[in-house]
Amino acid sequence: QVQLVESGGGLVQPGGSLRLSCVASGRTFSHLNMGWFRQTPGTERELVASIIWSGFTTYYTDNVKGRFTISRNDNKNTTYLQMNSLKPEDTAVYFCAAAPVRMQILTESSDYPYWGQGTQVTVSS
Repeated sequence: QVQLVESGGGLVQPGGSLRLSCVASGRTFSHLNMGWFRQTPGTERELVASIIWSGFTTYYTDNVKGRFTISRNDNKNTTYLQMNSLKPEDTAVYFCAAAPVRMQILTESSDYPYWGQGTQVTVSS
């Protein structure tokens, strides 16, 4: 079993930045593929970014490319989502997700068996 705890959400003005963190426990972190999803009321969770176990391959949904960066620090059992140039449409609850090691990027929520509790990100002036 894997436990995930997110932090770093909050209120930020348009154009601002936030960094989300997700600390994992319960399994060797370097054996996990990680993802960040987001969800707004009445919608399904959508993948924002994903990183494979080695860190060598990442994926971003089109509307965050060039603004968000996913990374991982295996020594700290932590994955990060650096969010720059934030827009009001980025407002959502952001969830960290984990899956046992796979050689390819995982893009579907059903690919991830482990989830954090979510952290609210609000972009507003």
